[in-house]
Amino acid sequence: MKFGLENIRALSAALDHPERSFQSVIVAGTNGKGSVTAMASAALHAAGHRTARYTSPHLERIEERFVIGEQIVATDPLRAAAAVVQDAVERLVRDGRFEVPPTFFECTTAVAFELFRRSAVDIAVLEVGLGGRLDATNVVSPIAAAITSIDLDHQAQLGNTIAEVAREKAGVIKPGIGVVLGPVPAAADQVIADVAAAQDARIARVGRDIRLTSITVAGATALTIDSPARHLENVMLSLPGRHQAANAGVAVGILDELRRHGIAVDDRAAAAGLTTAHWPGRLERFQFRGCDVLIDAAHNPAGARALAAYLAEAGWQPATLLFGAMRDKDVAGMLAALLPSCAALVVTTPPSPRAMAAEQIAALASGMADRPPIVEVVDDPQAALERACQLGQRVVAAGSMFLIGPLRGILR
Repeated sequence: MKFGLENIRALSAALDHPERSFQSVIVAGTNGKGSVTAMASAALHAAGHRTARYTSPHLERIEERFVIGEQIVATDPLRAAAAVVQDAVERLVRDGRFEVPPTFFECTTAVAFELFRRSAVDIAVLEVGLGGRLDATNVVSPIAAAITSIDLDHQAQLGNTIAEVAREKAGVIKPGIGVVLGPVPAAADQVIADVAAAQDARIARVGRDIRLTSITVAGATALTIDSPARHLENVMLSLPGRHQAANAGVAVGILDELRRHGIAVDDRAAAAGLTTAHWPGRLERFQFRGCDVLIDAAHNPAGARALAAYLAEAGWQPATLLFGAMRDKDVAGMLAALLPSCAALVVTTPPSPRAMAAEQIAALASGMADRPPIVEVVDDPQAALERACQLGQRVVAAGSMFLIGPLRGILR
C-alpha cells in the first residue's frame, strides 16, 4: 500500500490521459460508497447514458471491479487493457520515472481508465479505494463528488480521530463542484464544510437538503425521497438494510447534481437505479446444505452495527456467526456489535497474509461479556462454513471481504 498521486499521474500521462475521455463522479466514505456507486450507475444506465463504474476490492474475480453498462467486463478486453498499462509501466520503470513501482491498485485504476476510454464511456462513477485525498482515483477531475459516511477505519493510514478521517475523505472535493454528504458526525461535517468552502464547492446534505422517509419491514426498506430537484415516493430498495436509505439519498443527490451538467436522469430512471441496483456480498442470502446463509462485507465496527441492526429487523436473531478478520481491524469493536445477536461463534482464518489467526480472535471473543455459549475455531473457511451450518439453521458470515469472497464462491 502506498498513498500519493505521483505514480498515477505519471501513468495516466504515459497512457495519454484516458481519464479525461469521460466525465466522472467520485464517491468516498467509510461505509456505503460501493452501494452508492452501484445505485448511481444503475440509474444512469437506466436513463440511457453510456455508463461505467469502478469499485474495489473484488470478491472472487478481478473482472468484478470494472462494470460497463450493467455488465462486468469480459476477460479478453480486460487482458488487452492490462497489457497496455503493463507496457506503460515497464517503459516508465526503464526511464526511472517511478521512485517505487506502482501498486496493484494504481495499476487497476489505470486499467479502468483505459477500459472506459476504449468503451467510449460518457460518464463513470468511481469508488475511492481508501481515504480520498491521496487515493489513485483522485487523479480525475470529477464533475460531482460524494462522501457517504465517516467513521474510524484504516486508522494507520487515515488518522485516529473523526476529524482526521474526514479531512482525508474531503480531499476528493475539487473547485466549484457539487458535493453530496451523507449523515456524518458533527466533527466530520465541520471539516468537510471548511474544505468545501475553501474550494467554493456546494454541499447537499442528506437529511437536510435531501429528506428521507422510510419504512423497514423484515429488512426491506420502502423509501420516499424529497430533494430540491425531485420527489420519489415509496421506492422499494433492492439493497436490504435500513442503512441503505441514507445511501439511496446520496445516490439521488448525485443524480440531481449531474443535471446541472446536462446529464439528465428522470424520476423513472432514478427510481430504477434504487430498485434494481445489485451489490454482491452485502446482506446477500444463500442456501447451503439446508441452511440459510447470509454474507455481509462488514469489516469495521460501523458496518458490524449496521449488520446487527439488520439481523434484528429481519428476525435473524439468534444466529451462528462465522467470523474472520484482518489484523489491522478493530476486531473487538466488531465482535461487540455482533455477538449479542449470536447463539454460537465459529472463527476462521481468511486466506490473506494480513489475516488475524482464528485462535487469537476466539480468545478475544471468549473474554467478552456477551460471548455466546459456543465458540469454536475452524481454520479452513469451507470447513468452518460446514461446521457453522451444523450448529444452526441460520448462519451469518462477516468480518472481512477476504473471507466472504471465497465463501461466496463456495455458496454460489
